[in-house]
Amino acid sequence: MRQNPARRAALLDAAIEVLAREGARGLTFRAVDIEAQVPNGTASNYFSNRDDLLTQVGHRFYERLEPDPGALATALEGPRNRDKVTELMHELVERVSHFRSGYLALLELRLEATRRPELRRLLTERIRADLDANVDHHTRAGLPGDATTVVLLYLALNWLILERLTLPDIFPEEQIHGLVTDVVERILPGPGRSA
Repeated sequence: MRQNPARRAALLDAAIEVLAREGARGLTFRAVDIEAQVPNGTASNYFSNRDDLLTQVGHRFYERLEPDPGALATALEGPRNRDKVTELMHELVERVSHFRSGYLALLELRLEATRRPELRRLLTERIRADLDANVDHHTRAGLPGDATTVVLLYLALNWLILERLTLPDIFPEEQIHGLVTDVVERILPGPGRSA
């Protein structure tokens, strides 16, 4: 297998685009080569088989979605109250929504995971670790609410993002901001203000 990290990342980014546009059935090494604008056969030099490609796409999605640590630290400046949670949830919804192809590719990966045990294992581990990290971060940051608060926000906002990216006419764009704010206020009632 080839080891050029930049080429591997470009191929995985191309695979994300193919998955988002064509679905899992359209994800072939040839489609990835065409999307990445590389010579035919390049993807097969980097991935041993389709399962390997799907698994690596799962890793790449999270690499690209990870927030910048500096931006995250800046976002936590100021009071740790419900307004701060609301601000963070707006940032999260926007960050994920702006990576539309990545989120749609992840949905395709989740469907494929129902048929591929190795992919299911990877996604289960990765999503569980991500959720645990969010709970830990929320708690350590001194934000109001508990682990259940984070889980409920995760569940509600993931579905809102799904609707926004797949059926945008259900909730027109001008309603998204208000819906995110309402979700936080309903899950985290009261002023939620703490020093």
